[in-house]
Amino acid sequence: MYKIGDVVIATAGKERGQLFVIVKVEDGYAYLSDGKRLKKDKPKKKSFKHIRRFGSDSLSESDVLDGNARVNAKIRNFLSNKKELSHVEG
Repeated sequence: MYKIGDVVIATAGKERGQLFVIVKVEDGYAYLSDGKRLKKDKPKKKSFKHIRRFGSDSLSESDVLDGNARVNAKIRNFLSNKKELSHVEG
């Protein structure tokens, strides 16, 4: 199942094809952040059936749950590295 810090790709909705980090899991829903438009404190609520795991790497749960304001920057940097790797591999 999904856990906090997992990198996922949206498979439905206007966010389809975009990468996110899970910042919260609750009642069959994942709360997603990209660190830019969707900040950690205002995540997107998305059903598990509309996302899928992207790769095996994940951001550590302690980094995601950190109260520091730099958490959004960590999420952005982590996702940008994943996007670069997907272009190289693909």
